[in-house]
Amino acid sequence: MSKKKEILIVGSKVKAAIKGADCNTAGDAIEGLNEMVYWYIEQATKRAKANGRKTVRAHDFCIG
Repeated sequence: MSKKKEILIVGSKVKAAIKGADCNTAGDAIEGLNEMVYWYIEQATKRAKANGRKTVRAHDFCIG
């Protein structure tokens, strides 16, 4: 069984943004978005290291 990851996002802010788009938030939405944030961080750190840096910069999050 995998260990549950710490939530890195502000759930109430995410829910408010979703509500602002006239949608509802499912019970698993925050956890799903949190997983995406962890994935983006992983990709950005890999890119920074591949470019010989230990500092993650904004453009490291631009995957594509």
